Amino acid sequence: MTLNPSIRKLAGVAAIAGMLAAPAVFAQSVAVTSIVEHPALDSVKDGVHEALAAAGYTEAKGLEWQFQTAQGNTAIAAQIARKFIGDKPDVIVAIATPSAQAVVAATKAVPVVYSAVTDPVAAQLVPTMEASGTNVTGVSDALSLEKQIELIQKVVPNAKKIGMVYNPGEANSVVVVKRLRELLPKAGMTLVEASAARTVDVGAAARSLVGKVDAIYTNTDNNVVSAYEALVKVGESAKIPLIASDTDSVTRGAIAALGVNYHDLGLQTGKLVVRILKGEKPGAIASQTSDKLELYVNPGAAQRQGATLSDALIKSATKVVE
Repeated sequence: MTLNPSIRKLAGVAAIAGMLAAPAVFAQSVAVTSIVEHPALDSVKDGVHEALAAAGYTEAKGLEWQFQTAQGNTAIAAQIARKFIGDKPDVIVAIATPSAQAVVAATKAVPVVYSAVTDPVAAQLVPTMEASGTNVTGVSDALSLEKQIELIQKVVPNAKKIGMVYNPGEANSVVVVKRLRELLPKAGMTLVEASAARTVDVGAAARSLVGKVDAIYTNTDNNVVSAYEALVKVGESAKIPLIASDTDSVTRGAIAALGVNYHDLGLQTGKLVVRILKGEKPGAIASQTSDKLELYVNPGAAQRQGATLSDALIKSATKVVE
């Protein structure tokens, strides 16, 4: 049967109207890379995925989601960055400083959202925490080091020498070390450094501090967090109190930590990804930080490491690890 021209025209209009009325299809792609897998960074990744799902971006609705970890190796991080850029996803999420640096160095076009980066400006991810005008935005896990020092004093009131194990190749750790060198003397303390360029070096670096320090502080250094059990072993055998900035480390044997909730940080990061998927430019979105700090304490770990937590500190904790 042959339709006359007017009927064909009406049919075409109806088809177009039907297409416009059809529900949106979320056929976007998000590629996520992390320098290493450990509880804090895994929580960020999971939070991003949950935020996407809450906004309707799911695999069932066409979302292409891929995740790769660099296993603590910056060379692998660079390889992953190149692969992802070749895949041309709508957004790349880069978790932790080394992975974020690898991605940002490799593309000026693909939108990038970093997360769990202590100092994105020092890491040269963005020129400022304001809207960058580039293809990059994200969420920092920067902490007030003054509050970290206050926590050290509450856990070990008479401490004079504070040890820190860190990777000198990780920009966020270098920034923290530099600031602690400036701040600790104002509190009557000094910093004793021990470098651990690889995860397998963490235990030896911790042992080098035995007899030299009154406590060991750890930031969110990815090598150290990945091998935290090695540090705990030294802390317990040498009776050196461990204070962390990663709350997950408290469940693994640190005495106390004042830090961000990394799942919430992931949710916050995911919301930025959603804004970009909906059409906003990353360069028009200012970088963010988290102001939700949580205090975790572990009285059992304190006892094993020769410290005693005050009742007031325990009562003020968000979570007491038994």
